[in-house]
Amino acid sequence: LHPLAISPEYNAIFTRDTDLAFASEAPLEGDIKEALSDSHFKEELSGEHHPPVSRYTLKGDDQGFYAEFLTPLTGSGRLRNGNDDATLLKAGITAQKLRYLDILFASPWIFRLGPEQGVEQLTDFQVANPVSFIVQKILIHDRRPLKKQAQDLLYIHDTFELFADNLPELQKVWLENVQPNLSIGLRGDLLGRISGIFDRLPDALREAARIPADRSLRPERMQSICAAGLAELFQSDRS
Repeated sequence: LHPLAISPEYNAIFTRDTDLAFASEAPLEGDIKEALSDSHFKEELSGEHHPPVSRYTLKGDDQGFYAEFLTPLTGSGRLRNGNDDATLLKAGITAQKLRYLDILFASPWIFRLGPEQGVEQLTDFQVANPVSFIVQKILIHDRRPLKKQAQDLLYIHDTFELFADNLPELQKVWLENVQPNLSIGLRGDLLGRISGIFDRLPDALREAARIPADRSLRPERMQSICAAGLAELFQSDRS
């Protein structure tokens, strides 16, 4: 939907869930859990963490739509008692803590949706800009199972295809909005991870090529598109 994006000939990749992210210090008001319940969402708890990991499934939705809440993980990832620092209870809902999530908060793109898009009243939605999206996916790559790695690589590939005609604009987003929020060490880590993923043909990329049902993808071409896009996006850091 963004004016910088092209209109692809293939269908967009959709997931069954919506991830809602907020900063741990965000002043959330009211009882979100109660509001979700009033809107026919059912809370589902899982895991051994305290509070437990939760997701909120829309009752009666045969597509299995659900919402999850996320918040950044900082520090060691451990509590003083030695347990995992994995979740946060706030405004009645449980958010899962994830590393590098705060990168997605840098200069989000804002979309105004209304009745034409199925929203009852005009509402502004903040969505992670594509550069932050790509950077965060690369940084968490090694922490993900193979299936999730494959999905993430497909998302990165499709993002570069969507904005192929406007990569200079994405580089501007990187230089002005995303890069200043990363430490020098983290930027170096990012470039190292890019080399580790895209300088070869990993199994995750082969799996990624098999995901879309409406198009034929070759992992070698996906690799070259991602490598070329990343090279242009981060050329100032590589020089």
